[in-house]
Amino acid sequence: MTRPTDRPAASPTTRPRLLYVDNLRTALTVLVVLHHAAIAYSSIPRWYYMETVTDPSGVFLDLLLLLNQTFFMGVFFLISGLFVPGSHDRKGTRSFLGERLLRLGVPLLAWLLLLRPLVTVGAYTEARDVAARQGAELPYWQYYLHSFTPGPMWFVEVLLVFSALYVLWRHLAGKERRASGAAPVAGRAPGAVAIVGFTIGLALVTYLWRIVIPMGVPLPVLGLPTPAYLPQYAALFAAGLIAARRGWLDGLSRATGRTGFAAAAVAAVGIILLAIGSSGGTAFLGHGTWQSLVMAACDSTLAVGIALGLLMLFRERLGHQGRRRRFLSTHAYTVYLIHPVVLVALGYALSGVQAPAVAKFALLAVLAVPLCWAMAFAVRALPGARKVL
Repeated sequence: MTRPTDRPAASPTTRPRLLYVDNLRTALTVLVVLHHAAIAYSSIPRWYYMETVTDPSGVFLDLLLLLNQTFFMGVFFLISGLFVPGSHDRKGTRSFLGERLLRLGVPLLAWLLLLRPLVTVGAYTEARDVAARQGAELPYWQYYLHSFTPGPMWFVEVLLVFSALYVLWRHLAGKERRASGAAPVAGRAPGAVAIVGFTIGLALVTYLWRIVIPMGVPLPVLGLPTPAYLPQYAALFAAGLIAARRGWLDGLSRATGRTGFAAAAVAAVGIILLAIGSSGGTAFLGHGTWQSLVMAACDSTLAVGIALGLLMLFRERLGHQGRRRRFLSTHAYTVYLIHPVVLVALGYALSGVQAPAVAKFALLAVLAVPLCWAMAFAVRALPGARKVL
């Protein structure tokens, strides 16, 4: 997730800052915090602090995670793609890559070297005790390497790769130079036929991809927790690149956004019915089954539809920033970096509370969201932090 920069006045040759996109990024960051808070009390063992689900309300959290996963990181990649062409145009290849390494690479290293050890202390203690009962020793460095993943910062890792591939494409296409600061050409947004065609193509590619890498299978190479959605991430990032160059955001109509929301709602119902109807089965996860094809179609429809709807909604209703929204958007990237530490600490603090899974999730969420922004403010106050975050 790229950081919102300071807001200079727009010149005649540059595009005014898209404040509604900043606000959308903030909302998505809140969704990331809520997503990981829900995992702690779900039956999906993919977080640093987990509690055993003992009541049926955990199923609600499982469905919430399944629906959220189908779109929220894809929209992040779409937003990130919107700002890449202009940044490359203004800075040139060398400065662009340097800026990417600074603002993406340094936080990734900070997570791996400083924050990940903090959130894995509890899991390491349990693993060390298990090893001790078996008469073996488990030093932390060995546990760290054996359990290595980039955690939530996989997004930054993949965004670095996508950015490098974009630069390579510009070089190979002979388009590494454009007028510095040139605003994109205003154009019409894609029509219904193009959007439907894009969605169908994405669904088919996703279906074929999941024959090899089904849902729920991590990717050891990059440590991606959800590699089954990689075609969506790449496609929406590319869509963001093209939208930025052709001025599609300005041409997005209200009707298109509302239709996108409607299509996403229908797709969400399909995903829920498919997941509930499987009765614990895994046919919809991949392996070339017809259920997997339906899931890929619903996933793609929901992702594309909700992306269109959110862009329209935030442009029309949430396109301004006062002091509060500016504060939230300025610190959103730092929240993304540090929120696992806050969630894990609060999870342990609330471990003695006896309540249904949904209630504990709600309590954790209410405490975590404001605390994440408060911690982000403190982190960005550190010397040199604002140059990176």
